Amino acid sequence: MRLDPPQTNRVFSRARTLRAVGAVVCAVVASAMVTGCGTDGDSVSASATSEAAKVVPHQATTSPSPSASPSPTQLSQEQQKRKDVLDATKITFDKAAKAAVGAVSGSKLVDLELGGLDDDDNASGSPSPTGSPSPTNSPSPTGSPSPTGSPSPTGSASDPEWVAEVAEKDGTAHTVRINAVTGKVLDTTEDDNQDADDKSRLADMIGKATQTPEQAAKVATDKQKGWVTSIALEENDDDVLVWQVDVVDSSWNQTDFEIDAAKGTIVGEVTEETEGN
Repeated sequence: MRLDPPQTNRVFSRARTLRAVGAVVCAVVASAMVTGCGTDGDSVSASATSEAAKVVPHQATTSPSPSASPSPTQLSQEQQKRKDVLDATKITFDKAAKAAVGAVSGSKLVDLELGGLDDDDNASGSPSPTGSPSPTNSPSPTGSPSPTGSPSPTGSASDPEWVAEVAEKDGTAHTVRINAVTGKVLDTTEDDNQDADDKSRLADMIGKATQTPEQAAKVATDKQKGWVTSIALEENDDDVLVWQVDVVDSSWNQTDFEIDAAKGTIVGEVTEETEGN
């Protein structure tokens, strides 16, 4: 069998390596035999073992360390703001609505919004975050996260607030502020800027809205699980009386729903990620 020059070189190189290994192994064995004769069966000397180790390749006994986990996705400014406010909020939308209409006898809810989520909010600023919700804790279908502790009955100035507008049967409007941690009604103010036409229009809207705000919120959250952060009774661009419902999901994105205030059906839906497309 004739070998090409490169193959011949590899064969000779391998043969030299094997001879070197064999020589070292023979030296180790010879050393062991000599030592055994003089020391009553002692083990191979440390120097011979060390020489053999230089030839026999070392085998790794540990697995490589795992690569570092990727950093979490950076939240946008709006997402972070929603997270901060909702982490601190303990009073759900429906509880805030109940407190608002309870503050003005015979009234109905017209508008309710969690302050601190929009730049033009006049309510208290966004509180410091209190931690992310547990990954296994799904948002409540009716509003904000369930309370996780016993808040102070008086609350604090930095607590988020629900700001509501309720109207009496004749259309007289009142603004009601509610602490979103304790549920305490902070103050109630009658709107003194209304004229007769304003009151008549508001009374007419209340009369036509056969769907309650709680029913409209349920329609919205059945479509998109999350926290209701705003609801308002108004006419849309098609002159249909609707409940405008804002829902923030567990990824801190917001979806705006229009729920027909008479039929309870979704007539409009815009998600933050698809706006402008």
